[in-house]
Amino acid sequence: MLAKSAFVPCAFTQPPFAGKPNDPFKIPYLQFPQLSQYADLAHAVFTRRGGVSPPPFDTLNTSFSTGDQEDRVGANLKRIKHAMGAKRLIFMNQVHGTGIWVLRKARPHLSDQPVQADAVITDLQDVAIMVKQADCQAVILFDPGKRVVANVHCGWRGNTHDFLATVLKRMKTEFGVEPADLRAAIGPSLGPCCAEFVTHRKLFPQLFSRFMVRKDYFDLWKISRWQLVEAGLSEDHIEIAGMCTRCRTDFFYSYRAEKVTGRSATVAMLR
Repeated sequence: MLAKSAFVPCAFTQPPFAGKPNDPFKIPYLQFPQLSQYADLAHAVFTRRGGVSPPPFDTLNTSFSTGDQEDRVGANLKRIKHAMGAKRLIFMNQVHGTGIWVLRKARPHLSDQPVQADAVITDLQDVAIMVKQADCQAVILFDPGKRVVANVHCGWRGNTHDFLATVLKRMKTEFGVEPADLRAAIGPSLGPCCAEFVTHRKLFPQLFSRFMVRKDYFDLWKISRWQLVEAGLSEDHIEIAGMCTRCRTDFFYSYRAEKVTGRSATVAMLR
């Protein structure tokens, strides 16, 4: 029996939408057990493996702003798009802010240039929305009834802005989504073992002190879960990967551990 917040690396065997067994673009990814139950939602947490970028970006780097060669990043993005079976792959210029990019059937035009934002919300099918990260959280929010999905880039700055609650409010305004109907998944990111903030008194609100696990170390996963619950989600509808990117640089990129490195991808798409 899987635990409520279990995260299963099932994709290292045969991913459900990575193509034929001999497909050269077949790349490993991880999935959340609860989200995997919905046939009309495709999602994947890609590792740093399966791409073409050389060190220190080895190998599936998704960011053009890290110093990696553009043609290598482009090739990696094509692999992810192919693995998802997507018509379009959308990503943002993430700035650790509170900007939200809404893509709707009522306004189907898609910009060819990334928008400066840290969350994407959409009801479009076959459009994969991607978050890039190297320690920050990627949080997938899905309403199976209204068929709306969001992908959120949420680092510690996003937590201090209560950005997840802002995204939920926008989902309700734009699509009539009720938080109680949502499913949420918090991906691999900086864990309580490594989330050290020696200047936390200047950075964090006082109420974050309850999430300090030892001197100067914080559980950002629990902060995000608490903020989602405060905004109306059921705890039973929230999955946490529980994998620290700084500890697992064999799987994921970590800015704190490596400084010059790539960015991993978390992708969600309505089928």
